[in-house]
Amino acid sequence: MLPIAFAPNYAHPLPAGHRFPMLKYELLPEQLLHEGTATSADFFVPTPPPVADVLLVHAADYYERLRLGQLTRLEERTTGFPWSAELFEREITILGGTIEAARLALQHGVAFNIAGGTHHAFRARGEGFCLLNDQAAAAMWLLTHVPAVRKVLIVDLDVHQGNGTAAIFQHEPRVFTFSMHGARNYPARKEASDLDLPLPDGIDDAHYLKLLGETLPRLLDEVQPDFVFYLAGVDVLATDKLGHLGLTRAGCRQRDELVLSLCHRHRLPVVVCMGGGYSERILDIVEAHANTFRVAAALY
Repeated sequence: MLPIAFAPNYAHPLPAGHRFPMLKYELLPEQLLHEGTATSADFFVPTPPPVADVLLVHAADYYERLRLGQLTRLEERTTGFPWSAELFEREITILGGTIEAARLALQHGVAFNIAGGTHHAFRARGEGFCLLNDQAAAAMWLLTHVPAVRKVLIVDLDVHQGNGTAAIFQHEPRVFTFSMHGARNYPARKEASDLDLPLPDGIDDAHYLKLLGETLPRLLDEVQPDFVFYLAGVDVLATDKLGHLGLTRAGCRQRDELVLSLCHRHRLPVVVCMGGGYSERILDIVEAHANTFRVAAALY
C-alpha cells in the first residue's frame, strides 16, 4: 500500500497569479490513478487535527488570529495569500494530512501528502505562501505521542531553504534539520538549519547528486533518526521559473531514488511532501512529482 493524503480543498480557488501551480493538486492524483502507480484504495482524505497538535509548534495567539482572519495587512502580504476561511481550512487540512501520513508511515514504511512542505511557516508567523508548518507539527506529534520515535530527521530538498522549520527546531535536539537549497534564492535572510548546503545557480545533475550522495548516508549514520520527513520539491528543475538550478527530470528522479532507497534500506519510516514546483509547463511539474511516487511504488 502507498498511503497518500489528498483533499479536494488542496486546490481551493486562489487569486489568478496562484492558480497555475495549484493545478498539480488536481492533476497528480489523476495521473497516478491513470497509470496504475496508485489505486483509489491508496488515497485517504485528511481532516484537521486537534488544536493541541497544531500548538505543539505554533503559538496559540498566532493560530487564533489566523483562524479568525485577524492577521494584520502586513502579515497577510508576507504570507502572499489574501485570508479567507477556505484558505485556513486548506492549511489546517494539509497539516492534518501530514500528521496522518506520519501515523501511516509507521505501519507501511512510507506515506505521502500530495500537498505539504509548508516550510516557511514560523512558530508565530507565516511567509512565502506557508501559514502553518505541517512537517514540523507532524515531527512533534511523533515525538509527543510515539515513544519509539526519539529522533527525527527532516530532509528538505526544496529549492528554497526551510527557514521556518529551522527556526522552530533551533533549540530542539530531537529534530535534525537538513536543507539543501539555492544559495541565492528565497528567503534572502536564511535561518540556521542543523545542516545547510547552499547550492550555486545552475548546478547540474552530476554535482547535485554527488553532494547529496556524500551527505545523506553520513547524516543517517550520525543522527541515527527513527523517522524521516522528506520535502521533495521539484522546483530544483532547470525548467522551473523560480528555482535557478539545473536539474533534469531524470536527475530529480535519481534524487528521489537516493533518498527513498536509503530510508528503505535503513528501515526508516518516511513521510514525503511534495513542496514547490513552478515550471512553465504543467506537464513538467506533474511528471517530476509523479516520479517520486513511482520510485516509492517500486521500493515498497
